[in-house]
Amino acid sequence: MNQPQHGRTVIVTGAAIGIGYGICEGFLRAGANVMLNDVDKQAAAGAAASLAKNYPERISSYAGDVSNMTTVQGLVDAAIEHFGGLDVVVANAGITLFQPFLETTPDAFDKVMAVNLKGSYFLAQAATPVMQKQQRGRIILMSSCVGALALEGLSVYSMTKAALRMLAKSLALELGQSGITVNAIAPGATLTERTRQELPDYAGSWGTLLPSNRVGTPEDIAAAALFLASDAAKQITGTTLEVDGGWTSLGAEPNA
Repeated sequence: MNQPQHGRTVIVTGAAIGIGYGICEGFLRAGANVMLNDVDKQAAAGAAASLAKNYPERISSYAGDVSNMTTVQGLVDAAIEHFGGLDVVVANAGITLFQPFLETTPDAFDKVMAVNLKGSYFLAQAATPVMQKQQRGRIILMSSCVGALALEGLSVYSMTKAALRMLAKSLALELGQSGITVNAIAPGATLTERTRQELPDYAGSWGTLLPSNRVGTPEDIAAAALFLASDAAKQITGTTLEVDGGWTSLGAEPNA
């Protein structure tokens, strides 16, 4: 079996469930070592234990809130100590806030900004010196299609996801000569534990609106991350890859 990520070490944040878990599984299947992060210590340990059944010795967990700088540096240090290096960072951790503009509080605003932006920014910063030293690295940020098209009630969340697209461009400019690529992935409607709770028949409601005629899966997002981390994508940097079944060409949303 071809394992294009064999021997490489990957950090994935916000990875106990959903898209993050799917990305961890995809990299493990491709031969990588994975340091799984989640703010929930029990959930992180449980997810790592589940993955270890098929990929023993190549998965470990490090719990903590990525908006905390001690957590961010500790996560990078733990990956290097446990696996001997760091090659890929997937800054997937994020908070979604569904709230009307006039009802959004400063505390809620700050919390979303701290996790989605501050966490991603400083995780990339903590990983960069390691990647510069080896003159190779991949940084993948998790944007969203609502970073390009607006949906009602998502003003704060959408701001962060739009900012991550620009962060990919900015860091690509600064880090390119060090052999580091920086890109973002923008998932569209994706079936996860969370989205199942948000909308009854999520797959049916969204699937009929997409040109692809189906919602995405964590495996779809993992495939995009694996591509951007691969040698085949070495000339791709500063871009955002939409994984949305064509939604951004349409922009419709289901009736609640």
